[in-house]
Amino acid sequence: MKHLKSLFKEQYNPENFFLIAGPCVIEEEEILMTVAEKVTTICKRLAIPYIFKASYRKANRTSVHSFTGIGDVEGLELLQKIGKTFNVPVTSDIHSAAEAAMAAAYVDVLQIPAFLCRQTDILIAAAETGKVVNVKKGQFLSGESMKFAVEKIKGAGNDHIMLTERGTTFGYQDLVVDYRNIPIMKHLGEPVVMDCTHSLQQPNQTSGVTGGNPQMISTIAKAAIATGADGLFIETHPDPSKAKSDGANMLRLDLLEELLEKLVEIRKVVR
Repeated sequence: MKHLKSLFKEQYNPENFFLIAGPCVIEEEEILMTVAEKVTTICKRLAIPYIFKASYRKANRTSVHSFTGIGDVEGLELLQKIGKTFNVPVTSDIHSAAEAAMAAAYVDVLQIPAFLCRQTDILIAAAETGKVVNVKKGQFLSGESMKFAVEKIKGAGNDHIMLTERGTTFGYQDLVVDYRNIPIMKHLGEPVVMDCTHSLQQPNQTSGVTGGNPQMISTIAKAAIATGADGLFIETHPDPSKAKSDGANMLRLDLLEELLEKLVEIRKVVR
């Protein structure tokens, strides 16, 4: 956790978990500002270190007709504005090695999507920016296998790494969370995050839109804190039913505060 402390500019409880939260994709500035203001206020009150998350582009949508973003530079500039306005670090996915340096000029943490966690070129390119690199564990990998992603990033001269658990493929249209992966990945010496929303996806729907099970977000988050997760990843939106990406598994913004209050109390018991 030591290398993450420099990310957080505000005062917080260093014994607390940290939070990565925001809408799935950048839709418009008003939504970003609404979410960032609300979550920042909650996290300050609860002394939770906070990283704002929104993707400037979504390259891994199910259907070619799905919304992918408002434009790369436009999206990245809005992320940078959020960081400066609310004095918080910001993060976004990248989807190719070529995107790493461009995104690194605007964000504090580069996130590697689960499907790309084995791609050596993107891991090395992200590492070479010097930014913190958050690698999501592939739905097809064990926790032990993430040691190779860590080795690639460290081999490129960067030891600022986070690892994120986001569920394991179960059949064709579901995911399950194996909580053994949290302590297993912690043994690799890096902070471990639980993705509480993507782990509830129901992919490969014939409609072309990924389904979800958001009523289980609280359960996933509580279990993650109880099993030692250092951080939580929660996508949230003022109205998930109108979200342009992953609305089926996002937490409604007005439900976040009560959940975080409960999680802070659980953390006090188990830490």
